[in-house]
Amino acid sequence: MSCSDLQSQPLAYRCWHYLLNACFGVLGTCVLLALLPWLALCIFLDSPGPIFYWQERVGYGGRPFRLLKFRSMRMNAEPYGATWASSVDARVTRVGRILRSTHLDELPQVLNILRGDMSLIGPRPEREPFVSQLEKAIPSFHYRLSVKPGLTGWAQVKFPYASSYEDAATKLRYDLYYIKHRSFLLDVSILLQTVMKLVWCTGR
Repeated sequence: MSCSDLQSQPLAYRCWHYLLNACFGVLGTCVLLALLPWLALCIFLDSPGPIFYWQERVGYGGRPFRLLKFRSMRMNAEPYGATWASSVDARVTRVGRILRSTHLDELPQVLNILRGDMSLIGPRPEREPFVSQLEKAIPSFHYRLSVKPGLTGWAQVKFPYASSYEDAATKLRYDLYYIKHRSFLLDVSILLQTVMKLVWCTGR
């Protein structure tokens, strides 16, 4: 299977893709600024510490970047290194559970989109320790890095969070399908399904 970057796509799709990212980045930043004072207060009162959480992820072409989130876990939540997320995660704070269920913890990533680290739609960026392990376990895993990672994507709307190598392999199939079949209609389908997930608060 051969996967290529955005430059190999038709000009009309590239224009749609850039316009989508630009519009969402600007509108998302406005929403972020409007909600920031209230969310920051709730996060601080529930669990004193930084409001934002920077985490290094692997992006397009294997290049690392710093992904920005609202902090949803208690401080020093991973003393033994990176661990998979789970359905009942003791690391998550009370406010953090609300942020995750509504996906508001991901809202600051509009800044990553404006910076060009991410797209609105694409495979979710993984942490480097997981990428190294998954590339050894799943030979085709590196194809995910042939496009920019996304805030939402085909794998995200079709499968829950990965909590094992088996889950990661399943999500990879969805990611590779998206990379191979990217189109205006597929993007619109992903956006509509993302809205439905937000309405039903199906985050974790």
